[in-house]
Amino acid sequence: MVTIPQDAQVVPVEGASVEFKKFTQDGTTYYAFDTSRCGPPEPMVNAMAGLKLVTDPNTKLIMINHKMPMGLLNKIGDNYEILKEELPDGRVMLIFGYKPGASEKADLSDNRCHG
Repeated sequence: MVTIPQDAQVVPVEGASVEFKKFTQDGTTYYAFDTSRCGPPEPMVNAMAGLKLVTDPNTKLIMINHKMPMGLLNKIGDNYEILKEELPDGRVMLIFGYKPGASEKADLSDNRCHG
């Protein structure tokens, strides 16, 4: 799996309420955020803001959360390649990747959590 480097650059992301970091590894640009200490709707809001950055196969979004974000996955799960990993401390890491012909169809404006 991908490890977020200590020197990753903090970048502004429109609509985000947590810090996003950006780094490049093996020709892929990653944006990463951690909502593991946030309650609803912040994980959904930040994921939708970050997914707007995933516009090509060389850009991915890393989300670290306290549990699997089922509301988010139910909304956009078919629109992105998603790798899931349980971290040693019990949190989960999801890596969202561009899915040609499907990512463009994701409705990223509805960032409300429906459970």
